Amino acid sequence: MKKAIYILTLLLSSITLFSQTTYRGFIDKYPIELVTDIYGDGDARAIYTYSNFDEPIVINGTLKKNKLTLVEKEKSGANKATLTFANFNSNDNELRGYWQDFQTGKQLAITLTKIFDINYGDSIEWKDREILQPVSLGDKYFKLTVSKVKGDFYAKVTGIKILQKKTDSLIQQIDLECQLWGLNNVNIGDYNFDGIPDFSVFEQSYAGPNTSSLYFLYDKRTGKYFSSGFEGTSLEFDIKRKRIYEHNQCCAGNSHMNAEYKVINNKMVLIKKTCTEYNEKKKDFVKVKCD
Repeated sequence: MKKAIYILTLLLSSITLFSQTTYRGFIDKYPIELVTDIYGDGDARAIYTYSNFDEPIVINGTLKKNKLTLVEKEKSGANKATLTFANFNSNDNELRGYWQDFQTGKQLAITLTKIFDINYGDSIEWKDREILQPVSLGDKYFKLTVSKVKGDFYAKVTGIKILQKKTDSLIQQIDLECQLWGLNNVNIGDYNFDGIPDFSVFEQSYAGPNTSSLYFLYDKRTGKYFSSGFEGTSLEFDIKRKRIYEHNQCCAGNSHMNAEYKVINNKMVLIKKTCTEYNEKKKDFVKVKCD
């Protein structure tokens, strides 16, 4: 069993060529922070923000022949600008490149310094590194707190900070214990259907497509967020119908559970639940009793 787990760990670790890396520096005279996550196939995910505004900007692209190209888009989806780094090397502490306006061709120099890597390995240990997240809420933005314990191969999310844009003042900090999931650990949604946006943090991936998240609701009285206690696998939130749907599948897709909930006083209330299993004789899914 230990050998199988070790082999699986090696396979998973080989998916990402470089670890997540945080840089700080400048585009021209404007201070920025950049977070990159580059995969072995050259797929590059990144987020950056102008430090005077703290509005996260998602910029994805490719790493080909040591040239890292990241594309910034308009809200409409049209290309706005490119960030290009020739001779990119993940081990370098300094990063040089240029920002170029897609329409005008205007270029601005980029100068960055590596702050830290989210690196892996049983013998590595570090604590409380903060990763910018790709979503924000009005005048607030998020940073994950991530730590790495010696003896564990992967780092874990140990908390989240909710910060004020422009001032960077700490509004709220919440302790967590979650799986680190690329750069997209935080999502925004109206989870209790009260018309006010809330946020969630990816918690864990399970067998097959099953996942779980932690959901935090906004308290208008205090101006802070509190844990909803919402639980379930792969929850989906229907704003129009004000319903929460849960789906759990197992056994190589041969077994499915679907449930529907409404929200009353910030609590999930079960409306209905159905379970199906694949029947070899009928060559189709049939309803079964839920556990």
